[in-house]
Amino acid sequence: MGEFGIGQAVTRFEDPRFLRGEGRFVHDVSLPGQLHAVLLRSPHAHARIVSIDAKAAAAAPGVAAVFTGEDYAREGFGGPSPTLKRSRPDGSPMFWRAHPVLARDRVRTVGDPVAIVIAGTLAQAKDAAERVEVEYEALPAVTSTAEAARPEAPRVWDECPDNISNVFELGNRAATDAAFAAAARTVKRRYVITRVHAQYMKTRGAVASWEPAEDKYTLHTDVQYPHRMRTLLAGTVFRIPENKLHIIAGDIGGAFGAKGPQYPEHRLLLWAAKKLRRPVKWVCERSEALLADEHARDNVSEIELALDANGRFLALRVNTLAGLGAYVSSDRNLLSTFQSVSAVVGVYAIPAAHVRITGVMSNTNSTAPYRGAGRPEAIYLIERIIDDAAREFGLDRIELRRKNLIPSSAMPWKTPLAFTYDCGDFASGMDKALELADWAGYAKRREESEQRGKLRGIGVINAIERASSPGLEYAEIRFHPGGSATLAMGSKNQGQGHETSFRQIVNERLGLDPGDVAYVDGDTEKVAYGVGTMGSRSMAIAGTALVIASDKIIAKGKKIAAHLMEAAEPDVEFDAGEFKVAGTDRSVTIKEVAKAAYDPDKLPKGLEPGLYESGTFSPENHTFPNGCHVCEVEIDPDTGVVAVVRYTVVDDVGTVINPLTLKGQIHGGVVQGLSQVLFERIEYDPESGQLLTGSFMDYCMPRADDVCAMEVGSNPVPTKLNPLGVKGAGEAGTVGALPAVMNAVMDALAPLGVREFDMPATGDRVWRAIRKAQSA
Repeated sequence: MGEFGIGQAVTRFEDPRFLRGEGRFVHDVSLPGQLHAVLLRSPHAHARIVSIDAKAAAAAPGVAAVFTGEDYAREGFGGPSPTLKRSRPDGSPMFWRAHPVLARDRVRTVGDPVAIVIAGTLAQAKDAAERVEVEYEALPAVTSTAEAARPEAPRVWDECPDNISNVFELGNRAATDAAFAAAARTVKRRYVITRVHAQYMKTRGAVASWEPAEDKYTLHTDVQYPHRMRTLLAGTVFRIPENKLHIIAGDIGGAFGAKGPQYPEHRLLLWAAKKLRRPVKWVCERSEALLADEHARDNVSEIELALDANGRFLALRVNTLAGLGAYVSSDRNLLSTFQSVSAVVGVYAIPAAHVRITGVMSNTNSTAPYRGAGRPEAIYLIERIIDDAAREFGLDRIELRRKNLIPSSAMPWKTPLAFTYDCGDFASGMDKALELADWAGYAKRREESEQRGKLRGIGVINAIERASSPGLEYAEIRFHPGGSATLAMGSKNQGQGHETSFRQIVNERLGLDPGDVAYVDGDTEKVAYGVGTMGSRSMAIAGTALVIASDKIIAKGKKIAAHLMEAAEPDVEFDAGEFKVAGTDRSVTIKEVAKAAYDPDKLPKGLEPGLYESGTFSPENHTFPNGCHVCEVEIDPDTGVVAVVRYTVVDDVGTVINPLTLKGQIHGGVVQGLSQVLFERIEYDPESGQLLTGSFMDYCMPRADDVCAMEVGSNPVPTKLNPLGVKGAGEAGTVGALPAVMNAVMDALAPLGVREFDMPATGDRVWRAIRKAQSA
């Protein structure tokens, strides 16, 4: 509808305030009389705490309090716990231990908090923290997931001698084994997916306060799920009614799954604010973030693919070691290991598959969802093994994929790993991407690169992901007496452009100009409920809740409009923001109806005054965004430096609400995937367990000149699982980028004899791989 409706490339309404420096981030929140907190963190990956002496720190200038694990434990607070039923290899229940908030007897990661120092200024708190004396007895540590699974590895927990938390299996083992036994060809590889950190633009933070008159807490923070955080903290930790805790999440500054509700700082600040009867603020510094935050990925996988004599896929087998870190505090720390592994069969008609995932504990930070949450890892495995199979058996990788694609005529398609794809046209998506990427002209471009002494490679992959998982979401539209409206959404914007896209849906359904619509989210007292934003669910689920609320507004509006125009309600039609009497020129705008709704004299008898409606929605099934990525790289063989020189994406995200913000999502996701393949890696010293990549000096991040222009095309096949036809787009770029970039790198290195290589493809590692292949 018009320039602001669904499908229009509307620039983001939230951007002007960001560009003017008027964002409302938690770092900007300051409350009268607030104190500042600093956490003292362990310098050891594993150690026994012999003693903690905080007397000198407590006596330092400006210090209000120093609390240790003993102080917190005396309060008897609760904490989160996993609910998923998992078993260890011997059939016994899953081993897990929650993060202790403040360590008491042992620390099990570098960065484990052991004390919190609270003072009048940040400088005073930092100075005092240096006076806390902690005596440690260092213990053996293991920080590598592969090493932690070895029988001789140091124990993270004495009660878990093999460091295995749980095992998860999916698929039909017998059918898979039978298919492999009958296969004409099989290929097997080992792939490592590195441990990384979300590295959001704004680090985490929180400001807590307590109001004695109401015995009520308020927490300003940057969590992705404010209502779920309230439920956790109120119900599980502090055991108070939810109406005694107010969560306010303003602008987030990026989250990507990593800003969850269970970090210890939230609990500590709320507890301290009540004890000290003053607000307490903590902001994580950039140098602290990799020590304080959850990490992501960290998988070591063996994957096997079975083919018949004609190149058709028969079966897939995967055995993965998934790094969990030292603590499993809730289901959140397990989600990435199993939730999306079903996507490992990709968009291919593979009759049989079996997956076994072993969750391994180590002296590292807990892992948790990060953009894709298992989806990029799954597609990385299938798309790399397809390329390796083509290379090993002398097959064309495009034709190998094309031969095995699930045809659109076969939809809905049930995979051997429990997913049911409702719709999609994978073949046409790949064809469009190959054409847009000028696949046919690649040979000439490679020749030109060779003339300049460069190695050129191209990678193509097909990606699919599970999105919009079933779960409730909420939306509310409140018209005011003057005719303007407020939109209250349970989904929490973290930079995706919700303030724009949801206004577009309201414009499409109700004809309201975006300037007449105020937007609210992230406040548990202004928004009745919300599950939150993750898993590319907001447009599909919250957008549908908004459609439901809009339809209720229209239904009530027709009653009021019929009364105003002295017409029968069945004769009233609604379109483009106007109620009209069919076959006449009589009409009233929705604004006029909203104004009348607050005047009892203008309402039909018995109709409740006011115009405000809410909608809730939980889908019956997941949606399955999919797409094809084509990446080209050039490698300088003298330095090993990889340059991404061309990138093409054709995605099926269902109905496109805003093509401009969609491209932004795709671009951002691709860069995050590209960055992991080429640069990013959390690295620990294998002997001491010390974090070696604790700053941007060592943890490499991409710059603008590391990224090329991207071609983004669309191949929409709207889903029927929601009235908008939306599938989701937030993680699509990352899901495809990991394998696309690595396949391009491997294609460039293959002529030199490089057969096995794992991320990150940094210059030094690529250079060493080239030299090793040449010497061999």
